[in-house]
Amino acid sequence: MPSADNDFETRLTAVERELARLREKAAITGNDAAGARVLAAGADRDVSEVRAELRAHTQGLNALRETQVEQGGAITGLRRDLDGLRREVREGFTEMRDGFGTVATGMAQLTALLTNITGEGG
Repeated sequence: MPSADNDFETRLTAVERELARLREKAAITGNDAAGARVLAAGADRDVSEVRAELRAHTQGLNALRETQVEQGGAITGLRRDLDGLRREVREGFTEMRDGFGTVATGMAQLTALLTNITGEGG
């Protein structure tokens, strides 16, 4: 029959081994946790940089949109001006045609009068 001292020693040795194993595991876990904290800090920094870049891109796109809206208004004004110019040119050509018609009629009357005066009518 084993003695109580021998049984105690065996159990104490087993506990000491288990304690050493747990200390080793705790050290590894501590190192892993420190590494995870470093990775998390890096990821946080990366996310902050991406957010800053995204804000800058968004501001650039908003500025571009404002410029396009302003240019769209300017283009609308140019179209309106161009339509007005087309209308004026058409009206001017109509007036010119009417004027040329009047001149042609007057020339025909002058030709008829001169023909009557000179007696070359026939």
